[in-house]
Amino acid sequence: MKIGIVGGTGREGRGLGVRWARAGHDVFIGSRDAQRGRDKAAEFSEEFGVTLQGADNVSACEHGDLIVVTVPYSAHRPTFDSIKNSVGNKIIVDITVPIQPPKVRSVNLPEGQSAALEARALLDDDARLVAGLHHISSEHLSDPNHAFDCDVLVCGDDKDARAEVIGVIGDLGLRGVDAGVLRNSIALESLTPVLLHINRRYESVGSGIRITGIPETE
Repeated sequence: MKIGIVGGTGREGRGLGVRWARAGHDVFIGSRDAQRGRDKAAEFSEEFGVTLQGADNVSACEHGDLIVVTVPYSAHRPTFDSIKNSVGNKIIVDITVPIQPPKVRSVNLPEGQSAALEARALLDDDARLVAGLHHISSEHLSDPNHAFDCDVLVCGDDKDARAEVIGVIGDLGLRGVDAGVLRNSIALESLTPVLLHINRRYESVGSGIRITGIPETE
């Protein structure tokens, strides 16, 4: 699959891009600055022995059949404004959590109730928005050799889009779990500050979640 990672030059983008490239996907790293996207794609490719392309965020959207948005909440709205005319009816995965520094361990409900719901309001009606990957440690994700021991909750209003995203999450070495409609992103995004508190309280790195009582595969 062709995957475009918007804002993909950071730790999340590196981990996602390298893992998906190793799994055989065609990955494009996007950035606000096209040269930075190209440079980081070349850097990640050389460091991990994979093949990644890179340029600006719009190019990443045009390249990908699946688009993943990995930007901080402060850049969320301007990023979606800049790409909304380039996504068409492709599946878009929004991993943004509306954290408000310095209170990153306290739940923040934005004006639109969740970052994903705000993104949905900015996109055309035929865009297929899915929210997920909120609870994966950026430190662990940035290490493509790290073995995960947690699940990924995935929500969205398009059932087929959720299933497709769960499939590519499996290629990251993670189990995706269908968590229902996009409105449930309020709960998913709100759990991240709780996990950050747990990390601090117990001096852990990358605490995650595991859903019990369901089959390993469907």
